[in-house]
Amino acid sequence: MIEIYIDGDACPVKSEIIKVAERHNLKINVASNGWLRFGETSVEINQVMLPKTPDAADNWIAENIKKNDIAVTNDIPLASRCLNAGAIALRPNGSEFTSDNIGTSLGMRDFNSFLREIGEKGGVNPPFSQKDRSNFLNSFENIIQKALRKPS
Repeated sequence: MIEIYIDGDACPVKSEIIKVAERHNLKINVASNGWLRFGETSVEINQVMLPKTPDAADNWIAENIKKNDIAVTNDIPLASRCLNAGAIALRPNGSEFTSDNIGTSLGMRDFNSFLREIGEKGGVNPPFSQKDRSNFLNSFENIIQKALRKPS
């Protein structure tokens, strides 16, 4: 059975993930640097608290995710590692990382980092919107359906 992995500290769609996971009875793994509260739920949530060291949550997810599992993250290098493991990676805004777009995403991440370092670009991301939440729910449901049809 597929499992869901959440890069938990900054994920704005945890409650949406739980609702969809309940519908499909899927286990959720949440990697974070602090304890997160979840309401009553009928699905298993494995909450893993990790040290507040760089990439601790990312490393745990990358080491535990398996083929056809689903990772929800904005972290592009983590998404790349998940794809390399045969998993599916999805941003909280609903856009999917794929083998076709991960190289460009990594390159743009590095380029934007360079622009910030030289003062040519600010570090502000656009606010998370209701449209992003809706796009995520739609994409997440479609990705789960696709993952459930794949052979293990």
